[in-house]
Amino acid sequence: MNPKLRKLHDLGQSIWLDNISREILTNGTLKRYIADLSVTGLTSNPTIFEHAIGHGHLYDQAIADLARQGESEEAIFFALALEDLRQAADLLRSAYDETDGVDGWVSLEVSPLLADDSVKTIQAAARLHAAARRPNLFIKIPGTPAGIPAIEESIFSGVPINVTLLFSREQYVAAAGAYLRGIERRIAAGLDPKVESVASLFVSRWDVAVKEDISAQYHNRLGIAIAMRTYKTYRELLASPRWKKLAKAGAHPQRLLWASTGTKDPAAPDTLYIEAFAAPDTINTIPEKTLLAFADHGQVGEMMPVDGGYAEAVLDEFRREGVDDDALAQRLQREGADAFSQSWNALLSRIREKRVQLAGKTPW
Repeated sequence: MNPKLRKLHDLGQSIWLDNISREILTNGTLKRYIADLSVTGLTSNPTIFEHAIGHGHLYDQAIADLARQGESEEAIFFALALEDLRQAADLLRSAYDETDGVDGWVSLEVSPLLADDSVKTIQAAARLHAAARRPNLFIKIPGTPAGIPAIEESIFSGVPINVTLLFSREQYVAAAGAYLRGIERRIAAGLDPKVESVASLFVSRWDVAVKEDISAQYHNRLGIAIAMRTYKTYRELLASPRWKKLAKAGAHPQRLLWASTGTKDPAAPDTLYIEAFAAPDTINTIPEKTLLAFADHGQVGEMMPVDGGYAEAVLDEFRREGVDDDALAQRLQREGADAFSQSWNALLSRIREKRVQLAGKTPW
């Protein structure tokens, strides 16, 4: 067991892998990460699957078989993704069982093209959850304005949700409110209040967005400050009378998840966001390259302060540099949704190309 990652695990932070492919399932890599690197969960997105499906031939036979059955590109993708994620969920099932459902999760995203349609998002989340046939599979819904009511309704319906594309404290508060309302409605209806959820705050994109507009001394500081401010609000929510009432009824907290934690600036330490985000009752979903880097030379320092530490002072400095963090958070969420839609279209195009290529090699 890697001592650095074990230390994060022991202080109460879950380490999840931000990657999936059929290759890491079949060659034992994921199993080894679980055993050696304290990995207790896994996340995916359209970009990750586009890379996995488009490179190599491990998916070719399945694509050919599904195409022969007349399935659409979207249906083919979900069939492939669910097959991979079921295998990953089974590998992580012991963590799920040992933590009473708090840990041991994998995630599958609804179509990003539904980001502005609450009703269709609710329907898609319910359909994918039923198709997964695994208790430890989250459905990812973006925390966009249209996503918030879909999150509440999905939680009320008993669908475990990973809220994605959150960029600020305010967006996190909206997602947390949706989760709380969903649980409160379940209690009022006499239903089990234990429906799991995580809220994913994206970090590194903040620093990429402002790099060209600020002085060099401020590089790679904004994302950490936003995270610290959000963590303070998260801890305050867990200490609130409203949450304590739900916890007493048997609900589990919606945990805060650090996302987009791979360092984008080659001049910065490759373990920057892992070292900065050591915090109990949180999750860090880490790109494979960053996970291996931290296992090799990362350091676990002080835990993130529950009072926000120096976050507000840093944010004031950025405002003096001309950064409007409220406006930027909204822009980053829109751009994130657009980027996932582009990745989704690229993914379906890649599957379309594959089925055409395979049609010439496979007897129909």
